[in-house]
Amino acid sequence: MRNLVVTALISTVCLTACGELVTGGTAPGFTLTDTHGNTHSLSDFEGKFVVLEWINHGCPFVVKHYSSGNMQSLQKKYTSKDEVVWLSICSSAPGKQGHYSPDEWNALIEQKGASPTAVLIDESGEVGNLYGAKTTPHIFIIDPQGKLIYQGAIDSIRSTDTDDIPKADNFVAQALDAALMGQPIVNHTTQPYGCSVKYAN
Repeated sequence: MRNLVVTALISTVCLTACGELVTGGTAPGFTLTDTHGNTHSLSDFEGKFVVLEWINHGCPFVVKHYSSGNMQSLQKKYTSKDEVVWLSICSSAPGKQGHYSPDEWNALIEQKGASPTAVLIDESGEVGNLYGAKTTPHIFIIDPQGKLIYQGAIDSIRSTDTDDIPKADNFVAQALDAALMGQPIVNHTTQPYGCSVKYAN
């Protein structure tokens, strides 16, 4: 019931003219394979909050949040709750910045101490384009009923400086904390910042 209340309290912002999704609308379904060869569908996580994080470890904006441990802290904090799943998605095409083999990905995950539920490979860019993912990072949060309740930046300060992290409003943490408590999400749609997603074309 509380999750229905959260969704109802979100002001729907129509961004279809920009090719983006509607906050408060149904999140598109998808199926992708992770770095271990396991297949994951969005429908597998019905009844949970799902965080989608577009990722490219060659991007200095992503480096900011991983070298500081900020992204890993968020992943660990929220995946420790049974209600939250965190999926990092790489839409970098082969030959483009941020594209790695599964073995390279698994080494990177261990090296960086990352704690997503899974890292999903989207070489074709199909899922990235489906969601209108523009930058790395670009974050989307889906509620247990499959509604998109947040999309945008990780935080409020567009920079590659790790010193800005504690000064910024962390929109992702704010959205998840509010949703988990059944409260309205104030900043439910923000402007993402970072490097462009390295699609095939």
